[in-house]
Amino acid sequence: MTNQQSKPQRSTQGARRNSSLRRFAFSLAVFAFLFFSFSGTLSALAQEPTPSPFPSPQDLQVPAIAPDFHPAQKPLPELGRVGVDMDRQKPLTVREALALALENNKDIEVARQNVKIAEFDLKGAHGAYDPRLSSSTYFERIVTPISSFLSGGSNGATTSSDYTGTARLEGQTPKFGGNYRLDFSSIRQTTNNQFVPLSPQYPTALSFNYTQPLFRGLRFDNNRRQIEIAKKNLSLTDAQFRQRAIETITSVQRAYWDLVFALRNLQVQRDAMRDSRLQLEHNKRLVAEGALAPIDIVAAEAQVAGFEQTLFTSLEEVSRAENNLKNLIAVDREADLWNLSIVPTDSVDLAPPETSLPEALKAALENRPELQQSNVAREINQIDQKYFREQTKPAVDLVGSYGMVGLAGIQSRTGNPFNSASSQELRDRVNLLLDRAGLPLLTPLAPQAISPFLIGGYDQSLRNLVSNRFNNFRLGVQVNLPLRNRTAEAQLGRSLVEGQRIATQREQLEQSIQVEVRNALQVVRSAEARLHAAGIARQASEQQYLSEQRKLDAGQSTVFLVLERQTALTTARGNELRAQTDLNKAIAELQRATGNALTSNNIVVRVR
Repeated sequence: MTNQQSKPQRSTQGARRNSSLRRFAFSLAVFAFLFFSFSGTLSALAQEPTPSPFPSPQDLQVPAIAPDFHPAQKPLPELGRVGVDMDRQKPLTVREALALALENNKDIEVARQNVKIAEFDLKGAHGAYDPRLSSSTYFERIVTPISSFLSGGSNGATTSSDYTGTARLEGQTPKFGGNYRLDFSSIRQTTNNQFVPLSPQYPTALSFNYTQPLFRGLRFDNNRRQIEIAKKNLSLTDAQFRQRAIETITSVQRAYWDLVFALRNLQVQRDAMRDSRLQLEHNKRLVAEGALAPIDIVAAEAQVAGFEQTLFTSLEEVSRAENNLKNLIAVDREADLWNLSIVPTDSVDLAPPETSLPEALKAALENRPELQQSNVAREINQIDQKYFREQTKPAVDLVGSYGMVGLAGIQSRTGNPFNSASSQELRDRVNLLLDRAGLPLLTPLAPQAISPFLIGGYDQSLRNLVSNRFNNFRLGVQVNLPLRNRTAEAQLGRSLVEGQRIATQREQLEQSIQVEVRNALQVVRSAEARLHAAGIARQASEQQYLSEQRKLDAGQSTVFLVLERQTALTTARGNELRAQTDLNKAIAELQRATGNALTSNNIVVRVR
């Protein structure tokens, strides 16, 4: 029953297959017709000449690139560096390199000079309290026309001349904001005025004035502000100097270990070059014995050529690393160090410091010079706030002065004109008229005499001055009350906002330092792990290479595998060297991030 049902089913399936084949054949015929029709059209179009904007390749005359160049096998050229005498070597440790950099580096020298400039700025700020002495001396002659009968002159004018000398000592007090002024004047005066009994005469004067702020400027003024800011700027430049020293130390350490890697990598490449040439000679012997095909010599030669290129690339890295280190430690471009071959003598440190993240963050917040600079900026802002807050107060000053005068001179020969005979005759006539008018008469004047202590020369005038016979004093209060003090208020407001900005920048700086410490600590741990892995990979590559060579000698391997193992071994050795120097560079970066570069290297920084 089953066989009877399967036969119709098979016939139906065969019919379906035949129908599908017929449809496929018809489609194929249509496609062939269209294809050949389209091809004929294209050939007809191709026969028609069409101008082309570009010249054909046959028309271009392109010269061949070195057609006759065939590199010949030759000995390895000398591995020398430009401008370096390879016979003159200079052994150098990390500490010696750091000492040379801190002594000769131009960035360090500039930072050291900035500290000296800040010291002179502080000294200049203290100069505001230095007393100032000034003096003036001059001769003066005055001819005055007579406009009164009592002018005492002759020939219609009075003539006077004097030699005047003045001196002033003034300054400000370091405390309480007061200022003082001491004035001294000395004159030699002559005149032909008949009413002046002393000619020449020597008037002298000495006065002292003092102004003491009672409100604004008593506790803080601009001079004290400038001194405090200069002190903070000195601390700021000192922190900047330490920061520059830390950056220089880190740069020298990086350059030193880069040179260590470059020199050792150069040795690795030379060993690889030597091994590849030995392998080439070995392959030639095997080819001569019939154990290898001649094409294996070509593969070995290609390997030698590749290692030779890598060798000179490594030599270029050595030259760059050496010049970079010399640039950091050489005193100038004429130093003999540029002609020497630097040989690093310190071995890599394979034991990173054991420190936790909290300890590293704490050390960074205590030692980073950037935070010290932020502290100084905040302190300077607080000084400005204190000063500008003081300027918003009214000015109330206590003003006092005390003065003494002295006088002496030679008595005039003309005497008192009111006691002369002509004056007596005039007085008698006036009294006669007054008597007729019934008015009281003029009493005769008592004879006037000059005090004996006023008779003398310049020395007598000074004695009279010092004796303090003639003095004066004044004491008062001076008030300066601005109705609106918007300038001081604006300056105070600006300093307050500046303080907020500094606080915000401080938070940002602390966060950036935290990121640097985290990254530096992670790099140290990663470099340590990579060094461990690189050492294992190098050992495995050595074993694989030796094993592959033994298999090749036994006819169980190929030259391709041996060359591949050799390349892998060279790469593994370079990776191990890179991991070793990267670990030391990571340690230097961690010292910079935590601010311990100076203490970790036992360096004491001071300005010469």
